[in-house]
Amino acid sequence: MLQMTLLFGSCLQDLPLTEVRMASAAHFSEEEMAELREAFSKVDISGNGFIDTNDLTEVLKAANLPLPGYKARELIQSLTTTGNGRISFDEFISIFQDLKSDDVAKSFRKQINKKEGICAIGGTSEQSSAGTQHSYSEEEKYAFVNWINKALEKDPDCKHVVPMNPETDDLFQAVGDGIVLCKMINFSVPDTIDERTINKKKLTPFTIQENLNLALNSASAIGCHVVNIGAEDLKEGKPYLVLGLLWQVIKIGLFADIEISRNEALIALLREGESLEDLMKLSPEDLLLRWANYHLENAGCNKVNNFSSDIKDSRAYYHLLNQVAPKGDEEGIPAITIDMSGLREKDDVQRAECMLQQAERLGCRQFVTATDVVRGNPKLNLAFIANLFNKYPALHKPENQDIDWGSIEGETREERTFRNWMNSLGVNPRVNHLYSDLSDALVIFQLYEKIKVPVDWNRVNKPPYPKLGGNMKKLENCNYAVELGKNQAKFSLVGIAGQDLNEGNRTLTLALIWQLMRRYTLNILEDIGGGEKVNDEIIVSWVNETLTAAGKNSTISSFKDSKISTSMPVLDLIDAIQPGSIKYDLLKTEDLNEEEKLNNAKYAISMARKIGARVYALPEDLVEVKPKMVMTVFACLMGKGMKKV
Repeated sequence: MLQMTLLFGSCLQDLPLTEVRMASAAHFSEEEMAELREAFSKVDISGNGFIDTNDLTEVLKAANLPLPGYKARELIQSLTTTGNGRISFDEFISIFQDLKSDDVAKSFRKQINKKEGICAIGGTSEQSSAGTQHSYSEEEKYAFVNWINKALEKDPDCKHVVPMNPETDDLFQAVGDGIVLCKMINFSVPDTIDERTINKKKLTPFTIQENLNLALNSASAIGCHVVNIGAEDLKEGKPYLVLGLLWQVIKIGLFADIEISRNEALIALLREGESLEDLMKLSPEDLLLRWANYHLENAGCNKVNNFSSDIKDSRAYYHLLNQVAPKGDEEGIPAITIDMSGLREKDDVQRAECMLQQAERLGCRQFVTATDVVRGNPKLNLAFIANLFNKYPALHKPENQDIDWGSIEGETREERTFRNWMNSLGVNPRVNHLYSDLSDALVIFQLYEKIKVPVDWNRVNKPPYPKLGGNMKKLENCNYAVELGKNQAKFSLVGIAGQDLNEGNRTLTLALIWQLMRRYTLNILEDIGGGEKVNDEIIVSWVNETLTAAGKNSTISSFKDSKISTSMPVLDLIDAIQPGSIKYDLLKTEDLNEEEKLNNAKYAISMARKIGARVYALPEDLVEVKPKMVMTVFACLMGKGMKKV
């Protein structure tokens, strides 16, 4: 067992297998590699495939690892071949390889657990009973419990578990019936789950299972990576999996508005000589860092490079709070004066506590304790900053700048669905902006592997790309991605070239992504059906046969059938697959107006997820009868129906 990986706490997204193939994994078992991926994703908060060398140094130092400073520096210097202060996953593995001796592992584990509040627990599943241990962070548990308590404090459906005590394991029991998870998904992305589909009273093992199916499939639909999490894991309250899922849900909610099309005032962060397009490519993490530095610069303070080692003394936070606090110059918003006297505190923890007391006056004391600030916990400090931004951005939309406001458009529903689908599969780096984040094709290669199209990774250029000629490297990748699509996947890519992917041509990029998603969906059906090929006609026939066999009146002629706009064929099919599941008294079935159609569609999508179908489509796709997304809904339901036979 690779005990050192326990240092990094709860599981977030697994890095894709492609990353692992690139690494020198010969010295590690498959289980150890899984833990290394878990460890890496814990440190790689931004999900860009790299960790900062400073973060590694801080971790080693905090762990009292018997490694002299000069030796740590030598190790980092020898591994960071690019010289840019970042460590790749390959290099990360090499470090752990060098530190794998039993004596080092034991002292490393002991010190980290003691210093960082990390709990190690033995595995309870059949696979893990042979001594597997997982770990989770007490700090994360404490932070997430307080966030959930605040989010759900007035929700009558959660009174049986909220408020939870952050000092105990209340959280791991509370998620067991699925209600809290469903509510938190809706808190982060409103209207994801139709409240009518959550089982709330007189719960049985079966209705609890339905709630957990609903939560997991809905989490996947908003872009959470839940491949390795099952309903049983949540029912048993496995801490590292519960915290990993909750962090993804919370983070998606915190980052929802940190995007220029949803918050045009972010344009104030444009730098001289920078285009609007450049700014729009930044990830939410990068925008938050730039936002903090914008205010720190206005305060005449030094910039920060991260929300870990650079904020430990709380000084940057003090000045940031002072900059964003209301000044009383907006009608109806009283001024809040930040008391800066705590800066004189000599003790770091005491200074952090004074700073957090000022944050509390702004209603922003969330996610971090004074100790989390001083230790530089990157995940919780990122959450603290995101919450502060959401409440007090203190930015003003520029008036005089020559900006093409028409070019600032949010993503379409189709684009969002594709992006969430990719992220739910655990692609790395995470896709924040559909077109710019696919411009080097790395995510596309990972999707090819998901649909069983082999990728020759020796032909793939990997980041970091050189400043000079970097785009040529990305273009080579895109050319290879199109070549794979035409020759290996046998996609229809007429008129699509690598340059189109590289430049983010919307229509042509979407054409490729749709074929990837379609193939992924059909592959699942073919796996269930023993390899038998599936096409649209076969799905339509299966739907109609299943409806007829169940005595339903609904039928569909194709995925363009106008009757689908009422959602009745979908609802009847769900009821045919799981008899008695649809409460028809909640629905209007004839002479529907647009609002009633949407009401039915919301219920249908949530019910599909509740019976175990991983549906990514949105209610509007049914109402507007979008053939592509309609096809995925019926295909997912067919998969669920075939499993029951």
